[in-house]
Amino acid sequence: MTLRPSLITRLLTVLLMSATLGACALLQPRDPVSISVIGLEPLPGQDLELRMAVKLRVQNPNETPIEYNGIAVNLEVNGQPLAAGVSDQAGQIGRYGEAVVQVPVSITAFAFLRQAYGLGKLNALQGLPYTLRGKLASGPFGTVRFSDKGTLDLPKGDEW
Repeated sequence: MTLRPSLITRLLTVLLMSATLGACALLQPRDPVSISVIGLEPLPGQDLELRMAVKLRVQNPNETPIEYNGIAVNLEVNGQPLAAGVSDQAGQIGRYGEAVVQVPVSITAFAFLRQAYGLGKLNALQGLPYTLRGKLASGPFGTVRFSDKGTLDLPKGDEW
């Protein structure tokens, strides 16, 4: 059986249209996820490094679930970088659902001292404005980026 050129052209056109429609389904606009910092917990550190676990509440206001297989966050305090962390945890936030995600972050002693020096005293680190930026990784087209702003209250020295 031989295929005529016009039949091949029609088949290729149908396949191309099907692929285009499938791609459009992937590119549907999503409402942004809502991320809130709900807690900070001290973790054991090493040498000149402080560690803490940042707890995030992730809310998905979309009709489709968000599957993720990695998380990265960067925390700025008072406009200066303070902490960064990554986690390879995987999970799913259901449609119109929420989940609490915990990410370990590192604070170098130099970043902490820079914050303290800029404020004049260590106790002044309470109630400072923060910006948290990050992403929930889910492949090349499924990565969800987020940011959150608020005020930060670090654990007191005896809680570390």
